Amino acid sequence: MLHLFDTVSRSVRELALREPGKVSVYLCGPTVYGPAHLGHGRATLSYDILRRYLEWGGLDVRLVSNITDIEDKIVQRAVREGRPWKDITTKCEAMWFEAMDGINVKRPTDVPRATEYVDEMVEMIGELIAADKAYATDDGIYMDVESVDDYGLLALQTLDDMRTGGGDREVVGAAQKRHPSDFALWKFKADEPTESDPAWPSPWGAGRPGWHSECVVMSLDLLGEGFDLHCGGQDLRFPHHENERAQAVALGKTFANHWMHHAFVVDAEGEKMSKSIGNVSNLLDLIKHYDPRSYRLVLLQSHYRSPVKLGQAMIDAAVKSLAGLDGFAARTSDVSGESDVATIDAFRAAMDDDLDTPKAMALVFDTVRKVNVGIDAGTDVSGLVAAVNEICTAVGLELSAGSDVPDDIAAQAAALDRARADKDFAAADVIRDALQSDGWIVETTKDGTSVRR
Repeated sequence: MLHLFDTVSRSVRELALREPGKVSVYLCGPTVYGPAHLGHGRATLSYDILRRYLEWGGLDVRLVSNITDIEDKIVQRAVREGRPWKDITTKCEAMWFEAMDGINVKRPTDVPRATEYVDEMVEMIGELIAADKAYATDDGIYMDVESVDDYGLLALQTLDDMRTGGGDREVVGAAQKRHPSDFALWKFKADEPTESDPAWPSPWGAGRPGWHSECVVMSLDLLGEGFDLHCGGQDLRFPHHENERAQAVALGKTFANHWMHHAFVVDAEGEKMSKSIGNVSNLLDLIKHYDPRSYRLVLLQSHYRSPVKLGQAMIDAAVKSLAGLDGFAARTSDVSGESDVATIDAFRAAMDDDLDTPKAMALVFDTVRKVNVGIDAGTDVSGLVAAVNEICTAVGLELSAGSDVPDDIAAQAAALDRARADKDFAAADVIRDALQSDGWIVETTKDGTSVRR
């Protein structure tokens, strides 16, 4: 059984399923006001790996991941640039999925958008007001966090701790808030809506929903109460996830059974990569300049709960490792068999222990070495070959055997082998150098020469 670290219990525990054989997962998606950066890539790849592993294990996974297509940052950019807000969200969403396709992230089962759920959010807010869990101020409708007994569960703090730790900071709207941690459910709009700054009707006045309301409405609508797993980055744990949970609890609803949070991608100084602080690396640029699989391999070799300091050396090492794995695939392309049971069991044990992908990938590279030694020794390694291929498939790491080789390049490889057979090593080296300068990876074994990109 899969065991994952649960933020609430602060322990690695079994991912208990509400319904046998089925896994319900909610992943907080992007706010579409700019290009996808490496932090986004870590979020989607981490849970793509989890999803693929669950599906490899025979489970039916329903993954819901939203698109926040109305939010302050979107409106601010639209007003600043004098553009319709929909123009920004439509183009940025298209860029988002271009990036996700580029790193081979499977599309979520459901992709709800915030603007599709405004009516449902208005209805939920009305229920909170009726239950005296929310109240109106001059600028909006706020959630009364003191009405939720265990508010702060995901923050790992009590309300008293939050109040004490707040110091002398200025709290927006503090004059009318019942508690400094109360958060906006609905934001009033005083002036007329425009193409850049829209508004929706509500019983309390025109405005737009607060960010924290959309995910609770979407997840409960699409996955139902007590869904299995809620995912996201450590930065979402509080206040976003805590505030989602608070609204559900205030309405007497059972929310997520398990909470999973991944660590950040950090820059050279250890600062989290974020659009808001400017140290962003564009995910589409990474895909353009490097093997798109390299980022997945970097994350597979890092534990999801550990920060990743992504730099040139790390990407270069991943590209080199991928070349070795592709070489393995090319060398064993005609080897078939059933996966070695012991290897697959070791893989499953690593993954079931809080998704220990570094241990799983160490197993892959160790098995590849055993295969190469076995092939050179003339022993049967078909089970190990099949196990490596199965593991790579299970975590979404596609290997290339380099089979699409043009006839003229294949002829040069054959000429290299003939030169070696004639012991004309100088001629063989000339052919090898020419192939390599043309971008081909050339590998010669006792079985002959293979080439691949």
